[in-house]
Amino acid sequence: MTASNFTSTILVDKTPAEAFKAINNVRGWWQGEIEGNTEKLNDEFSYRMKDVHYSKQRIIESIPNEKVVWQVIDSELSSFKDKGEWTGTTIVFEITEDGDKTEIRFTHIGLVPTFECYGGCSWAWGELIQQSLFSFLMTGKGVNVFG
Repeated sequence: MTASNFTSTILVDKTPAEAFKAINNVRGWWQGEIEGNTEKLNDEFSYRMKDVHYSKQRIIESIPNEKVVWQVIDSELSSFKDKGEWTGTTIVFEITEDGDKTEIRFTHIGLVPTFECYGGCSWAWGELIQQSLFSFLMTGKGVNVFG
């Protein structure tokens, strides 16, 4: 039996180009401190949420209006035994047209139920995609899902 990667999907009244642009504007929807460039192939950026979470991503695939892929090249999740649990995982945004709407399918490949952080990390990603990225696309402003 294969472990399931975490996935979350949203459907928005926007074009694939608008979705692609919003995903790449990471500061607009992912709460925390972001350092580095987040928009084109081979860009690297770090994400930090206080002393709880640090990760560094490299954009390894960028197909305009279709797909964005980040490789997690370093991570430190302070409250877990394996602090580097995210390192080597891959984050994928797939953008497809669905009638007059656009579907964004988010998958964190390697974030599986056997990970110690799966519960908290899957909840956080779900909120970020379903609430903050959705809001950013629809209103131009992300929402603080971490209260």
